[in-house]
Amino acid sequence: MMDLKKFTKSYIDDTYIDNKEFRWKRLPADGSKRIFYRLSNDQGSFIVMDNPPKERSVEKENISYLKIGKHLFSKGIPVACIYRYDLEHGWFIMEDLGQKNLQEIAISSSDRINLYKRVIELLIKIQVEGREDFNPKWCYHTKRYDRFIMERFESDYFLTYFLKGLLGLKEGLSGLQSSFKHLAKHASLADNDFLLYRDFQSRNLIINGDKIGVVDWQGGRLGPLQYDLASLLIDPYVELKKEEKISLYDYYITLLEKRHPGISDSFSRYYHYLAIQRNLQILGAFSFLSKIQGKNRFLAYISPALRSLEGLLKELDDPELNSLKSLMREIDKKEISAEGEFKR
Repeated sequence: MMDLKKFTKSYIDDTYIDNKEFRWKRLPADGSKRIFYRLSNDQGSFIVMDNPPKERSVEKENISYLKIGKHLFSKGIPVACIYRYDLEHGWFIMEDLGQKNLQEIAISSSDRINLYKRVIELLIKIQVEGREDFNPKWCYHTKRYDRFIMERFESDYFLTYFLKGLLGLKEGLSGLQSSFKHLAKHASLADNDFLLYRDFQSRNLIINGDKIGVVDWQGGRLGPLQYDLASLLIDPYVELKKEEKISLYDYYITLLEKRHPGISDSFSRYYHYLAIQRNLQILGAFSFLSKIQGKNRFLAYISPALRSLEGLLKELDDPELNSLKSLMREIDKKEISAEGEFKR
């Protein structure tokens, strides 16, 4: 049976005339179970992805990766060009977009606002132009971001893996369900007929000189505009300053108004609800990855995510979310330990 190296060698033999010896380097894993390699020599480099479809969900994920990736590429959106693939085995060979992501650049940049403005320009292109001819049947999880996703995979995720799993809380949680339902109800009122990237954050944005590339597009689906902007602005990997968030939010609104005049009032009305939804997802995901999968490096980003959530709740000032707000004030008085436990 053909293995991954033979599959890759076949591509190399068909593509390269001269030096066909490539160095294999496994790339650091993040939150995904997929395995990535960078192959390089003096002629250049490319990326190999290994995601065996041992489960039906992974098989569907690989199909989404292929179809959504090809769609975005056809729209001129800078995703990696897929050179060759084998869905039966879950193998992909694709363009190498670069070695540094936005997080690595932004934390040491003296001019990150201008860089983020370019990222925002790309985001709007994805959301609006990426929506054209987008087929929801390509989506492996759900066709649309809706209340079911908000409640099942964000607020419940937050409750199960962060509050109960990571913090070990058992009391004082009874009032949260009404807050979660209120939050989802209002977040779901936003226009959700744009292309939602779903995980538009600094580690999925590759910076290579003056070029910006995006990775991990397989979660794309129909959804609201606000969610992806929030994903970028409240991203705990970078933790933008408040004034930076305001400046970039305003820049996004200015660009959006040029494409959709009069949309800014509706956008602003639901932004904080969707940003809070994203923040709950972040805390749930980091807790799951650290507590369940043993990836303790994600614990470092719990505190900035908590600060972000507390700030969003304060800015929104919705009395229906007071139970969540008061709980955040209590949690903020605790300190996270290296083992992933909170101590008073």
